[in-house]
Amino acid sequence: MSFQGGRLALRAVVFDYGLVLTGPPDPAALEAILRLTGLDPRRLDALYWKDRRAYDEGSLTGLAFWRQLAGDAGLRLTAAQLDDLNDWDARMWTTGNPPMLRWQRELKARGLKTAILSNMGDNVHARMVREFPWLADFDALVWSYRLGVAKPDPAIYRYALDELRVQAGETFFLDDRQANVEAAQALGMKAHLFTTPGRLREDLIARGLDRELPLPG
Repeated sequence: MSFQGGRLALRAVVFDYGLVLTGPPDPAALEAILRLTGLDPRRLDALYWKDRRAYDEGSLTGLAFWRQLAGDAGLRLTAAQLDDLNDWDARMWTTGNPPMLRWQRELKARGLKTAILSNMGDNVHARMVREFPWLADFDALVWSYRLGVAKPDPAIYRYALDELRVQAGETFFLDDRQANVEAAQALGMKAHLFTTPGRLREDLIARGLDRELPLPG
């Protein structure tokens, strides 16, 4: 353990997955889901997020999530249609964000540990494993559905810290949701509300963290 200016030096960076390590949801996948359900975008959005936390916590499988959504919407869908929705849902969240993946490699080259801490359901995760060999480049992978707990519950952050064997004050956390960032800060982690690599770069410089972390390109 080392100190810089009376505080713990950073030893690890923890990434959210969706909209941090990945880009926006795949529009072709979203269009396919709208076509299969026949719902308008606003109605789909409301139903989609209604039970998403239960999916992320592992209380629902991907198929059970889509059966629940179809029931809530009053839709009569075949087993094949539910399978298709489950598949398109996974595809929707497997886009890439190359600048952030390059930054993760730069962090590793500097000797920092890296992890993914994500609210994630089973079927999306299964597709990620098939599509993204770069998952193996992280020191820890923490998926909410496997633990039965999701952000912003402090327990899942503590689990990630234990997996990395670092303290909260030695850790920088990125997420696209303010509640998740605030939960990390409450535990003593340095945290950033992620929007773009450029804004991340500006924030690191403004906070003096560019002395400890490489800057994203």
